[in-house]
Amino acid sequence: MNSAESDATIDDLRTLTLLERITRTLPQMRHSEAKVATLVLDDPSGVLRYTMAELAEAADVSEPTVMRFCASIGCEGFQNFKIQLAQTIALGLPVTHSAISATDDVAALSEKIFDHTISSLDRSRRTLDASQVERAIEVVLQSSDLLFIGFGASGIIAQDAQQKFPLFGVPCQAPADFHQQFIAATMSQESSVLFAISNTGHTEQTVIAAAAGKKAGATLVSITGRQSTLSDMADVPIVLKTFEDTDLYTPSTSRLAGLVLIDILATGVALRRSPKSSEAIRRMKTELAKMRHVPGQSQE
Repeated sequence: MNSAESDATIDDLRTLTLLERITRTLPQMRHSEAKVATLVLDDPSGVLRYTMAELAEAADVSEPTVMRFCASIGCEGFQNFKIQLAQTIALGLPVTHSAISATDDVAALSEKIFDHTISSLDRSRRTLDASQVERAIEVVLQSSDLLFIGFGASGIIAQDAQQKFPLFGVPCQAPADFHQQFIAATMSQESSVLFAISNTGHTEQTVIAAAAGKKAGATLVSITGRQSTLSDMADVPIVLKTFEDTDLYTPSTSRLAGLVLIDILATGVALRRSPKSSEAIRRMKTELAKMRHVPGQSQE
């Protein structure tokens, strides 16, 4: 693994499905091995039916090249490669945003973006460290107040978390303005919990506000897409790994993964609250439903 490779580590690669590993390592492959990789990515189901000799012929390479390709993506021989390929195809999630082209019609575009999103959420699910989520739930249960900070797509996640304050059971803030975030962070107490959200983990203003909150005594929970400056600072680092492509597309997959995580945290906290708290939530939802009903109008 060299410096030209993306930010994937060896541990990252171990969490990927076979097609994901091939896509990630393709730029570092030898030309002959890349020919095999391209054929596999273009038609994974077709390749599954090949013998090693047939795959070598289809890719116009030698059988030893096919074996080197298998080794380069972490497979113990050709049969192990086919087993892993079959397991990946069973997920039904081989498409990434890189497959989108200007000639795609709306049907193809829709299918590819849905597949990319599902694949990305599946990766988040498979790589999520449940022990860190449990730690986050525990610190929230012991907290007096919560502060959620983030900018851009991460700010949307923070706003959604603030909307779930009845489930968290304590006062929640999610100011959008950086100065308000910084002020709120500096007003934190030892019983406060600050959630700092940044997919890159390096957003300068988020890091500054998070550091201010931690200096004031708050427990810092980070939500990032990878190990980063922010996660290294955090008392409870939560990593949500997605297949984010920000070169052309908006960062929707990381945002969706973050929204799901907020649901997990809020639900986990609510389930651990007292029966009295659960009853209060049910009462709130009942009254909210009544408030939304306007006599004489449809309930669309």
